[in-house]
Amino acid sequence: MNPYQILIVDDHFVVREGLKLILETSEQFQIAGEAGNGQEAITLIEALQPDVVLMDLNMPVMSGLEAMKLLRDRNNPVPVIILTTYNEDELMINGLALGARGYLLKDTSRENLFRNIESAVRGETLLSADILERVIAAREQQKNAVPARSGSSLLSDKEIQILQSVAQGFKSKEIAFDLGIAERTVKAHLTAIYNKLGVDSRSQAVAVALEQGILKM
Repeated sequence: MNPYQILIVDDHFVVREGLKLILETSEQFQIAGEAGNGQEAITLIEALQPDVVLMDLNMPVMSGLEAMKLLRDRNNPVPVIILTTYNEDELMINGLALGARGYLLKDTSRENLFRNIESAVRGETLLSADILERVIAAREQQKNAVPARSGSSLLSDKEIQILQSVAQGFKSKEIAFDLGIAERTVKAHLTAIYNKLGVDSRSQAVAVALEQGILKM
C-alpha cells in the first residue's frame, strides 16, 4: 500500500516542521508538499492532488476558510483537516459547513493526528470530544443574545444519537453495532437526517446540528 500523501498548510514554519517530524515517523504517511497560505495551497492541491490537506485557518494572502470555499466552488473533493488554536471556536462551525473532515489542535498528540488523517481518507468526519465541547460552548454563548431555535424537534432521539456518533467519527457499521441495529437502518436514518436538515453530507449535518443546538455533549 502506498503511503498517504499529506499537504501541510500553515504560515508558521515551526508548525509545519513539527507536523512533518511527526508524520515522518510513520511509513503510512508522506509529505507531498507544504504551503504558507491558502493561495499557495490551492496551487499545490491542484498540482499534487494530495490525499489529505492539513489547513490552518488564519493565514495571510488567503485564509484557510477562503481556500476551502474556492475548493468547494471548483468541486475539488480533497479531504481537509483544520489546524486550529484555542481562540478560533467560531471559525470551526464555518469550516464544518465547508466540508472539513475534522479539527486538530496544533499541539495534538501523534496518535490523534494519525487517527484524524485515517478518518479523513475514509471520507468520515471526526471531532474529538474536547473540540466538540468547545464548539458547542461557543454556540451556547451566542444563543444568549439570539432567540432559541427549535432545531432539536426536527430529529428523533435515535437520529440525534446517530448524529452524535457521526460527529465523533464513528462509521455506519460501528454505529449499527453499538446500537444493535442493521447498518442499512443507520444509513436510512442518515438520509432522513439530511432531508430534515437540508444538507447532503455528514460534515454539513454536523455543522447545522451544532449551529441549531441539536447536538449536546
